[in-house]
Amino acid sequence: MTEHGLLIGGEWEHAAETIPTIDPSDGTVIARLARGTAADVDRAVTAAEAALSGAWGALPAFERGRILTRIGALILEHQDALTRIEAADVGKPLRQARADVIACARYFEFYGGAADKVMGDTIPFLDGYTVLTLREPHGVTGHIIPWNYPLQILGRSVAAALAMGNACVLKPAEDASLSALMVARLAIEAGLPPGALNVVTGLGEEAGAALARHPGVNHLSFTGSVEVGRLIQAAAALNTIPVTLELGGKSPQLVFADADLDAALPFVVNAVIQNAGQTCSAGSRLLVEDAIYDTFLARVAERFRALRAGPASRDLDLGPVVNAGQRERVERFLALARKDGLPILAEGTIEADVPSEGHYVRPTLIGDVPPDHPLAQEEVFGPVLSAIRVRDEEHALEVANGTPYGLVAGIWTRDGGRQFRLARRLKAGQVFINNYGAAGGVELPFGGVKASGHGREKGFEALLGFSTTKTVALRHG
Repeated sequence: MTEHGLLIGGEWEHAAETIPTIDPSDGTVIARLARGTAADVDRAVTAAEAALSGAWGALPAFERGRILTRIGALILEHQDALTRIEAADVGKPLRQARADVIACARYFEFYGGAADKVMGDTIPFLDGYTVLTLREPHGVTGHIIPWNYPLQILGRSVAAALAMGNACVLKPAEDASLSALMVARLAIEAGLPPGALNVVTGLGEEAGAALARHPGVNHLSFTGSVEVGRLIQAAAALNTIPVTLELGGKSPQLVFADADLDAALPFVVNAVIQNAGQTCSAGSRLLVEDAIYDTFLARVAERFRALRAGPASRDLDLGPVVNAGQRERVERFLALARKDGLPILAEGTIEADVPSEGHYVRPTLIGDVPPDHPLAQEEVFGPVLSAIRVRDEEHALEVANGTPYGLVAGIWTRDGGRQFRLARRLKAGQVFINNYGAAGGVELPFGGVKASGHGREKGFEALLGFSTTKTVALRHG
């Protein structure tokens, strides 16, 4: 069994203690991770500071871009190995894991090309002055990423920060760190200077908490739960530093009677079963106009009954959820639905011969969910779709906006006026019209409002978030 160390200042170091990483498909321990401490985080921050004042900080932007582009190329070169690692570590089917590898490479390619294209401005001012703005890195950036999309979120967060010239300290989730460690090795191979990227694995309440409160960190990026996000923000506030928070959602898909239902159907299903529903932007609420509710839900139910869950290596519709705790969480929501008499319209199947130690749940479609029910208000983070009847456009808007979250929304209608009315009035960071997710959209700014967080990742906007503006006013007479 492989035992993985910490990456600090370009060197791999063993830790005094380790923790297991478990394959959720069968419960086996597939590796052991270094259990990083506050002292390890402190040394990683010091190494990042040294990189900023040394070789990394001295590189021109186009050279940073070349290194990032090489990292992307190496990720693609090693995509088979990374696919197997991501599938085993997270439990997602092989084709989903491969899509994540390719997306991670795309982030490094995109930000590699953008690194030398962030420019300042000149500002018209008083006679005798020339005023300009500079875009500069924050300095040391801390990145705490979750277990559901380790490769994708590493790419969208770390690649953008590096492109702007920051030096990064990465804390991957203890449930899924293996792909991040491999990308770090590829980054070294690509020529990334020592200390520009440091990786400290370990427990969230230990290494993660130490990174969040470290006084040497100048910016924090966190993706995860609302509860932990609030703790991260409170810790960052002690050092008065900016934070980018992406905290999940309860995203609605609004389907109207005039929609192309054939086109909508696969998106509606896939948006909630991808990665076994463990997706921040999962379309977990299905709001259907009453006139077509019964007929459309019958078609969705037919799709759900055909879904199959099994080990990641079998590449079925969905794999297991990540751990026993997550499985129990989903099962509690399903038990609540049955207790409250909500109709279970359809369930998929779990393969009969799956390992008993795996963490499998049936994909489930629940009908006539009241808009104020926990299933319609809280993030299940599993393959559970809650269907809600809506009377008309205004009612759909009221229900869609009626949760604490605001990450993503989908609109299915042929009515052009309705499309734009709803797009403007929906409280969400991304709105998709007659599609959902836009195939990942590396170029598209991503983030939420309300309890879904603040700040934006992805696209060019992320570069602005990972930089700060300096104004220079020159008086020359």
